[in-house]
Amino acid sequence: MAPALTIVMLPIVKISVIGCGYLGAVHAACMADFGHEVIALDIDAAKVERLGQGIPPFHEPGFEDVLKRALASGRLRFTTDPSAIGEAELHFIAVGTPQRGGSYAADLSQVDTAVAFLLDHARSDEQPVVVAGKSTVPVGTAQSIADRLAEGGLDAVVVWNPEFLREGYAVADTTRPDRVVYGLPEDAERGEIGRAALDEVYRPIIDSGTPRLLVNYPTAELVKVAANSFLATKISFINSMAELCDATGADVTRLAEAIGHDDRIGPKFLQAGIGFGGGCLPKDIRAFMARAGELGVDQSLTFLREVDSINMRRRDHAVELAAQMCGGRLVGLKVAVLGLTFKPDSDDVRDSPALDIAGRLWGRGANVVATDPAGADAVRRVRPDLQIVDTADEALQGADLVMLLTAWRDYVALDPAHAKSLVAVPRIIDGRNALDPTAWSQAGWDYRGMGRTASTW
Repeated sequence: MAPALTIVMLPIVKISVIGCGYLGAVHAACMADFGHEVIALDIDAAKVERLGQGIPPFHEPGFEDVLKRALASGRLRFTTDPSAIGEAELHFIAVGTPQRGGSYAADLSQVDTAVAFLLDHARSDEQPVVVAGKSTVPVGTAQSIADRLAEGGLDAVVVWNPEFLREGYAVADTTRPDRVVYGLPEDAERGEIGRAALDEVYRPIIDSGTPRLLVNYPTAELVKVAANSFLATKISFINSMAELCDATGADVTRLAEAIGHDDRIGPKFLQAGIGFGGGCLPKDIRAFMARAGELGVDQSLTFLREVDSINMRRRDHAVELAAQMCGGRLVGLKVAVLGLTFKPDSDDVRDSPALDIAGRLWGRGANVVATDPAGADAVRRVRPDLQIVDTADEALQGADLVMLLTAWRDYVALDPAHAKSLVAVPRIIDGRNALDPTAWSQAGWDYRGMGRTASTW
């Protein structure tokens, strides 16, 4: 557990944050809440306008309060004007690095734009400016940026400071992280400039005793992708165990509980289901594989191909299980899909297993009626062909099959007797193993989980 945060009076640091997506907007607001002066830059005028009005462009618990507080203090401004970053002493690069079209590799075009903005507008008249990268990038990027800034005539100390945000916990992970990592240049004097600058910005975090790791560029760049690859491997491992449990009658949730008591393994990320998604894990492990190939060490990460394959296979399994429960055909049957985002407490539908499964069911001829408390509007934009309703009761009405695909609290807390009174046929697939199989079975439902069934033991 992260140590308690003690807010102290800080020397004000003038900061710019380039990129106002999920990472950048949260970081900018939290740094202003720490007491720093922050100018946040993005080229998306609509996003900047909303943020400037205190309206979050994404769903993130607790963020709106921090955003409004930071704006009211006068310490936070949002802009589309790159020249506004000129007065900053420290610049954070917090842009997206999505998967490149037609490739596993990361698309660094937004990073390139951020570097161009720095070359055009950042100032290093009396002393070096500090540029802190937070984006998840291929190893080698930090040195490349440092070289480009130097070649362009900007005296800048580049520090790589990877983010470890979990959607749904971003504010806490920014203000009370479990560790901070500084990737510093090999030149000790310039590295000390970068360390001192970040220590000043993160003073409440540092003073609270949060571990701080000083490493070189490559190590800092590898931390995030290595962590995500480990977590993805752990998730795919338990999902492969779910396949074995389906074949043998074992219960994957009890299996996970049993092996999780081994402190070398631990219980976290051993929740079998329909697999992982979102804007980080899938693209990060693919970019990691691509970069390993570029470095000539692709064999070191070949296991990640199977991790990715297992993850995608879970989606196939969910659709096939749906067809099996409905007698082999889905055409014309109403399927109620509960949850469309890749995880609860988020409106993110990027690479969402739930949304992908809903689309596959629709492609198989099912009448899909779906609902999600935060992601409905996003789904209406990207999949206008799907029928989206506002409540679980609307989705359940007359359904031939129910699929719980995102474990929102309201769905997990559904009363099986009430739900049964709404559907046409009481069949449910628990894609997140979040329900009590015994309670649902005793209420008259044909319950199927991912590697689990209703069992006495």
